[in-house]
Amino acid sequence: MTENATNGTNGQGGAAEPARETRLGALLAKARALPATPGVYFMKDAKGVVLYVGKALRLRDRVSSYFIPSADLGPRKQGMLDLVEDIETLDCETEWEALLAENRLIKDIRPRFNARMTDGKSFPYLAVTMRDDYPGVFVTRTPSAPEFRGARVFGPFTSGGALHEAVELLQTVFKYRTCRLDIREDDDARRRFRPCLLHAIGRCTAPCADRIAKDAYREDIDRFVRFIGSKRSVMLRELRAEMAAASKALDFERAATLRDQINAIERLEDRGTRAQGWQPETESFVADPGKGVRSLQKTLGLETPIRCMEAIDIAHLQGGETVGSKVCFVDGRPFKSQYRRFQVRSVANDDYAAIREVVSRRYREAGEGHELYPDVILIDGGLGQLHAALEAFEILDVRPPMVISLAKKEETIYVQARSEPILLSRNNPGLRLCQAIRDEAHRFAQHYHHILRRKKTLGEE
Repeated sequence: MTENATNGTNGQGGAAEPARETRLGALLAKARALPATPGVYFMKDAKGVVLYVGKALRLRDRVSSYFIPSADLGPRKQGMLDLVEDIETLDCETEWEALLAENRLIKDIRPRFNARMTDGKSFPYLAVTMRDDYPGVFVTRTPSAPEFRGARVFGPFTSGGALHEAVELLQTVFKYRTCRLDIREDDDARRRFRPCLLHAIGRCTAPCADRIAKDAYREDIDRFVRFIGSKRSVMLRELRAEMAAASKALDFERAATLRDQINAIERLEDRGTRAQGWQPETESFVADPGKGVRSLQKTLGLETPIRCMEAIDIAHLQGGETVGSKVCFVDGRPFKSQYRRFQVRSVANDDYAAIREVVSRRYREAGEGHELYPDVILIDGGLGQLHAALEAFEILDVRPPMVISLAKKEETIYVQARSEPILLSRNNPGLRLCQAIRDEAHRFAQHYHHILRRKKTLGEE
């Protein structure tokens, strides 16, 4: 009896192994048929759920490497081979675009086997504070910070190291400041200020010590901004000639330094733009979240401070698929671990029914008294969307303290139990906060699909 059972188990195991080999062999054949171009690839399970997102300079070579018999993916990813049933790809024009797309998709989808890029880290930007009397040049990962309001922002850049090296090199040419000093033209104390060592080594014209006129400094900054925003062929040509001369003179150390500088300048091309929305969580601007929260509390007439806000959005995606999203802000700032997506099951192309479904599913526990509601729940839409959400709350035992909606075009706020909407100035901090939360919910619902749709490819969440 025991021997037969053992033989049966071995027989089942033996049958499973050829099936696995057949599946991986089919995936290898599919991978070898991929184009030899840059792109992003998705590993999916039998239900179409994305298990892993990766980038490649050559999709064919990178994806094929997963399925060759001798492949060793390491302890973290080896188990993925037991689950992957399909692969899909997203073509990109360049390697840097693939890197930005990979980063965005991992943050949005949070696949099971991706460990990196889910920690909130982002690619850097170059900010030039044009509003200052003497603009500074800064590398930052938070271009929406108050100190960069009105700045000229470039990026995101895919290589922080190359960006820092390029800024340091270009400072020898354009001699801009990189300090955080508040330098004003009308400050007479500058004449007695001792400049830092960057002035002594010829990398800064020392506006802090009144060593350069405002107009002359501005001319240098304008030239730098034009240089960053255009092709850099003249400087690269000069650097390559200097590198060749150093190599001919057997000054290999100097030639290697020039080579690294050339690489850094060339990699300034490896960047996206803010308009492409690669990193909206770092680019959306709320000047003062605390002020926005206090302003909204006053507008809504709430006695207790607003600590937690959540926003619900409904998006209709390609193929008629309807998706709901929920984002969470704490003290006016995103709290990304509480973001959620909902596949709407009950209806198609009916916003009101979709809102009722998503609200019921999200707040079921709170409605039964097993969880606290957020202080404010914001619904994307007008009065009709607000009523749809309130209908869902009416069937729950416990009701939320405050539910509002924000209409897109008019940017008016509708509030439960009020017949008239609230119309605020476009610069009102509370309205700006509601807009930021609403826009983040919309982005979270659609961004993954926007990227795929832009490339005429549809993936599954």
